[in-house]
Amino acid sequence: MKKTTNIDNQVNEKNKKIVFDEKSCPVTATMQVLGGKWKAILINAIYHTSPARFGELKRSVKGITQSMLTQQLRELEEDGLISRKIYAEIPPRVEYTLTKFGLTLSPIMLSMAEWGKEYRIKKQKGRSKSGN
Repeated sequence: MKKTTNIDNQVNEKNKKIVFDEKSCPVTATMQVLGGKWKAILINAIYHTSPARFGELKRSVKGITQSMLTQQLRELEEDGLISRKIYAEIPPRVEYTLTKFGLTLSPIMLSMAEWGKEYRIKKQKGRSKSGN
């Protein structure tokens, strides 16, 4: 990683050292939005199935409860990453899509996916070398 990655971090002028803390680190800000078990999965699911309906997301995201899905979707909406469109029908229909801002995560998510694939391969090779 280049040293200029975290230029937003505070610089201690006296020692000319970068001070890393959770308030100024832009990587931490990103992880606060994407962190947790479900948000990256939901962003990925909405990206690939957009527009995504609540029921579709519930079925396609294994292990998530209805209340957790509702909570995570609300947080993603509050963060401006997804939009929710409610149709005045009976039964009510709600669709989720990524916002323009949410779509800016695409290169980040693709990079994370590639890194994750490489990590899993490396981890698997490490296990096979150790005899497991």
